[in-house]
Amino acid sequence: MATFGRAMRMNNPRDFSRVFRQAKRVSGGGLTILTVENSAGTPRLGLAIAKKHLKLAHRRNRLKRIIRESFRQHQSDFSNIDIVVLTRPDVIKRDSTELRQALERHWITMAAQWQKKS
Repeated sequence: MATFGRAMRMNNPRDFSRVFRQAKRVSGGGLTILTVENSAGTPRLGLAIAKKHLKLAHRRNRLKRIIRESFRQHQSDFSNIDIVVLTRPDVIKRDSTELRQALERHWITMAAQWQKKS
């Protein structure tokens, strides 16, 4: 069973800055996903959920839980990359099922972009 421990999280602002500067980008389904190679040895996830797009805290938290769970289930498909998930204005129109499907498509696209080095 895959976990989502401390090593899988991006907490350092410098890491976020590096991703924003150098990233490959995938968009759709109310989300934008940025990826860049890292030297951490594992895929890492960072979230930038805009209060402007989801005004209520419980909606932002629900989205974060959905993203983390989806990442946890697919982390074995990824090479050593940093992933930052951003919201888009139309995210408010999506329900949980649509968000999960969008994430599934994004993970497949990203895995193909960054072919895992086994």
